[in-house]
Amino acid sequence: MPSATPYHIPVLLRQSVENLITNPDGTYVDVTFGGGGHSREILKHLSAQGRLYAFDQDVDAQNNTIDDSRFTLIQQNFKFLRQYLRFYGVTEVDGVLGDFGVSSHQFDVAERGFSTRFEGALDMRMNQNAPLSAQQVVNEYDEQALANIFFRYGELKNARAIARAIVGYRQNAPITLGSQLQAALQALLPKHKENKILAQIYQAIRIEVNGEIEALESFLLQLPAVVKVGGRISLISYHSLEDRAVKRFIRDGQLEGSPEKDWYGNISVPFKKIGGLIVPDDSEIAQNSRARSAKLRVAERINN
Repeated sequence: MPSATPYHIPVLLRQSVENLITNPDGTYVDVTFGGGGHSREILKHLSAQGRLYAFDQDVDAQNNTIDDSRFTLIQQNFKFLRQYLRFYGVTEVDGVLGDFGVSSHQFDVAERGFSTRFEGALDMRMNQNAPLSAQQVVNEYDEQALANIFFRYGELKNARAIARAIVGYRQNAPITLGSQLQAALQALLPKHKENKILAQIYQAIRIEVNGEIEALESFLLQLPAVVKVGGRISLISYHSLEDRAVKRFIRDGQLEGSPEKDWYGNISVPFKKIGGLIVPDDSEIAQNSRARSAKLRVAERINN
């Protein structure tokens, strides 16, 4: 079996996989295949009877596929988890692992447009065949729509000012490059906070382009029907929007409203958390700075 590729350095590798595997003969899913690091580690823990399905919507990830009869790579967004598992004849699994966010490969390839570090076209599509790109968001969304995504997905207090600056700049020329977006926003980027604010702006646009929050919420709500009793979910998030959704789903079994209660007033939820929040240690962050914001939550399917 080939070693993990430099496409992406897997975060919290040991902790996420060791907490996931409860049955070496079971069926597991890695919904964020990327460079295949987590998938390769899962396969090490499975017997000859074990099975692993992986999802990734980015065509570049196909280059990292694993030559193992126990492994199947599905080129789809994980929001289609249940649909595609059923296509392969799988109705229940023993565990699901998700490492959300952007892969190192996507950040490091300039023409993908994910990073503020490189000059390149504003794209940010995880699925390169998707119809909506970052260029369309910044050039076609009206001021109110832009302000909404910067406030909701970037958690920026001056979201309206950012939107106004973009709309004003594009009246003279379309914004097609990262440098043009940064030029449009220059007056709103104080030197000591420039990188942080730009990262939040890029994050907001990227989340909108890829429908990341909607995909995550759809995925979470499918888990009770997919994971068998006693099975585990091992989920790694990188920003507060993701982590709040994961935390609330594990706690309440839903994403909004009050959790369901039985006749006696007891809360009825499909999962119980296993252990506490797991974060990378200093040595992992030193080796991979992108791990610094990672948060791993683990839960087990219970009979409710």
